[in-house]
Amino acid sequence: MSSGAMSSEPALILDEVTRTYVQGETELHIFDELSLTLMPGEIVALVGPSGAGKSSLLHIAGFLEEPNSGRVVINGVDGSALDDADRTAIRREDIGFVYQAHNLLAEFTALENVVLPQMIAGAAKKNAEEEAARLLSSFGLGDRLNHRPSELSGGEQQRVAIARSLANEPKLLLADEPTGNLDPKTSKAVFSELVDVTRGEGAAALIATHNLDLAGKMDRIVLLHDGKLLEGAALAEQYASL
Repeated sequence: MSSGAMSSEPALILDEVTRTYVQGETELHIFDELSLTLMPGEIVALVGPSGAGKSSLLHIAGFLEEPNSGRVVINGVDGSALDDADRTAIRREDIGFVYQAHNLLAEFTALENVVLPQMIAGAAKKNAEEEAARLLSSFGLGDRLNHRPSELSGGEQQRVAIARSLANEPKLLLADEPTGNLDPKTSKAVFSELVDVTRGEGAAALIATHNLDLAGKMDRIVLLHDGKLLEGAALAEQYASL
């Protein structure tokens, strides 16, 4: 995939999204009427204390959870208007997910791990293999295509996982602490490649991280704190008070 001309339509719109959980007789408010827009090619850091709801926000943005109220719109499609099958199709075709744990299939090679989601989406095997090899090479793994996860370092495994998340040319990449299990030096290298390749692919990305140095390398930072998203001057003011 080449980045080409980017759409002027937002890749992601969170419109006054609210998420609450009920535990016994207690209602826990995770966030209230939270709004965020990501444009194609924009890479945004999501930061905030543990337990603030970053993972819940990513799950809602990726159609894995439904908000109690509000709208989630991906590439112009309102998730509230979709049934389960359509939401699954959007996740498969338009969204890439990266987690702290790489979740690679141990019995398959690096190449096969990146080929598989493409074939599930209907790609021909030859085309899927060519795309997988291209993506893995962009992460410096051109000579590791036939290695299984157990034969790869932690950083290499996470690079494969990121390549897999981009294999179906998603409009939106959602990453939850994608380098959290790596040592600082490897984390910095993998994170830099994640940002560079994602930007090159033309995808928007929302990346949760505790690492403010890495967050500072993205296009902008949003802070999830006390159920609200803060950025710009409001974010700086909040950090000064923490």
